[in-house]
Amino acid sequence: MADDRSLDLRPGIKFLNVLLLGFTFMLVFTGFQTCGMVEQTVLESYKQIHPDFNGVGYTSLAIIYTVFAVANWVAPSIVSIIGPKYSMIISAVTYTAYIATFIKPMTVTLYLGSVLIGIGAAVLWTAQGNFLTLNSDDHTMGRNSGIFWALLQCSLLIGNLYVYFAWRGVKVIKDAQRVPLFIGLTAISGVGTILMFFLRSHPKSGTKMTEDHRNLLDDGSDERRVNTGSYSNSIEANDEGSQNYLDHISEEDEASESTVKSSSGGKASGAWMAFLKAIELFKTTDMMLLSITFLYTGFELTFFSGVYATSVGATLQFGEDADKYVGLTGIMIGVGEIFGGLIFGIFGRRTVKYGRSPVVFLGFFLHLAAFFLIFLNIPDEAPLHQTHEVAYIDPNVVIAIGCGFLLGFGDACFNTQCFSILGVMYKSDSAPAFALFKFEQSLAAAIGFFYSNHIVLKWQLLIMVVFGVSGTLTYFKAEHSLKRRQREEAINED
Repeated sequence: MADDRSLDLRPGIKFLNVLLLGFTFMLVFTGFQTCGMVEQTVLESYKQIHPDFNGVGYTSLAIIYTVFAVANWVAPSIVSIIGPKYSMIISAVTYTAYIATFIKPMTVTLYLGSVLIGIGAAVLWTAQGNFLTLNSDDHTMGRNSGIFWALLQCSLLIGNLYVYFAWRGVKVIKDAQRVPLFIGLTAISGVGTILMFFLRSHPKSGTKMTEDHRNLLDDGSDERRVNTGSYSNSIEANDEGSQNYLDHISEEDEASESTVKSSSGGKASGAWMAFLKAIELFKTTDMMLLSITFLYTGFELTFFSGVYATSVGATLQFGEDADKYVGLTGIMIGVGEIFGGLIFGIFGRRTVKYGRSPVVFLGFFLHLAAFFLIFLNIPDEAPLHQTHEVAYIDPNVVIAIGCGFLLGFGDACFNTQCFSILGVMYKSDSAPAFALFKFEQSLAAAIGFFYSNHIVLKWQLLIMVVFGVSGTLTYFKAEHSLKRRQREEAINED
């Protein structure tokens, strides 16, 4: 198949594209990630002043991840029709609109916005994965994805710093605190969306389709694969596994911005074939083993991105203005994510030298330590409402904030290695394999947000410990199976 990257932009312009891509995502997700961290706290305070309001932050996040999981199957067709640049712009608008609903919360707009941003998230990350691939090659993929990841995770710092300083001494989040915050976050997200217009699109490769494309569109065979893109954490995988994945997508897409004149029915059929292929892959032993790990990443995503910061803010033993620590906790989660992303991203080739399992074990160990400290430090009722209760030790702010770093760093360990092993294990079926990962992770996150508002902290921690232990062991087994096959292939080649 022809490599359209020979018609790509100059390396300098491509690198500027990567920097601008990371910067625009940093701005858009400064709004969304800060919103996700504080929305349960904000809406609970809003209910105290407006009893007729029935919206729940956890429910909103659950809707987002449920829709995101389902929309993942149609997102590739949308991106193939619109192109990655304008797909990202349109999707970013849904993020900005969702954040704006918190300026004047209404139950209808909250949940409607949740549905729209769920669809937008699927399209956004599919387009982002394609755009990053088009602006990278074998030698720059690790560097580019590491830079993008670091810039993206800086989004956890900006908004949360504001929350920490602006909410000091505040017991209930009123209009005076909520409105300026969400106007600012909406404006920042809007600026990020506008800056996406300055991304340089790749030159059209011509209206003439390659013979491979024509055959794929004509026969509708399961050889037609669709780029399912990557979720926010996909950029973490920057060792040779993720490079194989991204390069494979680039070869299959033949640059989605090129003019491919096919019917919309053909596009939808391609997405359907990717879904069927994912179901087929799910039945394989290795994928079933990895599925437990994928589910764990979804449950812990729920916990660190929404539940934990809310629980810290609800622990009134930290002070009547404990809400200020919501922002500080988010900052430390971001620092952990950035630190882990840089180590296992930019230096992925070195860390993978001794295998991926040690990195996963490190992530599990850090999470286990964090769960134990949280169990001792945060009262059981904190995920549900504000409480003056004491857990098993006197609440300690330093421990609470430090656990945020452990959660972020551990999340980076798991996700980088999940994408790494998928990129190597399913070179020829990368699109449906990554689609299955995204689907299971998003589904677990949705389930997590649904139960987060109904069960106390210790049971939520127990769920994650069970899946964490199981997911770590099944990952070890899957990588052992991969290494055995690689050794056999090497012997056969000799």
